[in-house]
Amino acid sequence: MATSKDLPPLDVGFGSIFVKNQFRTKPQYPPSTTDLTGKVALITGANTGLGYEAGKQMLALRLSHLIIAVRSKEKGDAAASKLRSLYPKAKVEVMIVDMSKYNSVQEFVRNVDSKLYRLDIAILNAGVIKLKHATEPSTGHEQILQVNYLSTVLLAILLLPILKKKSPPGTPGRLTVVNAALALTAPLPKPDHGHESIFATLDDPKSFVPNTDKTYNMSKFLGQMFAYKLGEYVSADDVVVNFVCPGYVRGTDLGREASVLIRPAVALFAAVAGRSTRDGASTYLDAALVKGKESHCSFIMSWKVSPFNSFLYTPEGKDTADQVFEETMKELEFADARGILESMKTSAVVFRGQ
Repeated sequence: MATSKDLPPLDVGFGSIFVKNQFRTKPQYPPSTTDLTGKVALITGANTGLGYEAGKQMLALRLSHLIIAVRSKEKGDAAASKLRSLYPKAKVEVMIVDMSKYNSVQEFVRNVDSKLYRLDIAILNAGVIKLKHATEPSTGHEQILQVNYLSTVLLAILLLPILKKKSPPGTPGRLTVVNAALALTAPLPKPDHGHESIFATLDDPKSFVPNTDKTYNMSKFLGQMFAYKLGEYVSADDVVVNFVCPGYVRGTDLGREASVLIRPAVALFAAVAGRSTRDGASTYLDAALVKGKESHCSFIMSWKVSPFNSFLYTPEGKDTADQVFEETMKELEFADARGILESMKTSAVVFRGQ
């Protein structure tokens, strides 16, 4: 099967994509014979919504050890308590990570590496939508860019060698990053407003359109660009990495910043078009447990490997992906992100779809 990189770009509008994804695709769940006994998984943002539901579904498949990675210990403990009552034989552990801060991400990974004897699965689910421009003081970056892209990429890179060495011999680790179909609507990012850097442009308040999801969509498109480049460094024999769209899901906290005026309309639309959290979380399990090496560094939508944003299939898009990757490596130089990827590359054979 072909990877996203090998597929032709989509030639239909986003409306058609949305209708097919939401209304014409049947949810797919892991086979009932799936047995996660002995396995260890971590999920960021797992105290509520899709992250919590994904953890619950994996525990129902006899997962032995679940790490709930959250910013608030109180909320994490409350979620863990509920899951322990449902699955008393499993170990459910809370670890703290604030995805807006690089030092918190690094400390979290150090804890994972030192405390866990094994790690099979990581699902990076945490993300934000902001309807007003806001800057993260610790980095100077716009908060959506910081959480959804920069910190998520940092966490993914830092987890790669851990997943490689702490998965059973002969079995690749699994890293699933939550993406979105809305990434397909984002335009090709370009330096603007007098900036030479794409990130500096996205940080500029002039680039932010209030009360829209423009920056959120762009943050997910950047994730697809990273996936496009990551296959040059990471072998599917070591870690299978994929990026998954859960669809439009009702009952999550992602739209919590919507204004009081538009919340009724959002709630009505969610009731009509929204996927249940159970079905939405099944996309995570499908990506992390069912999909194989054919999904490596690919975008999964509607429970199947799908094309990236169409711009990535153009020469200009590929050049922009190179620029975004170089800016990312420069930004994460403090964590030796490039060195980590190069170390993964030394034993990697770049996987192509079969």
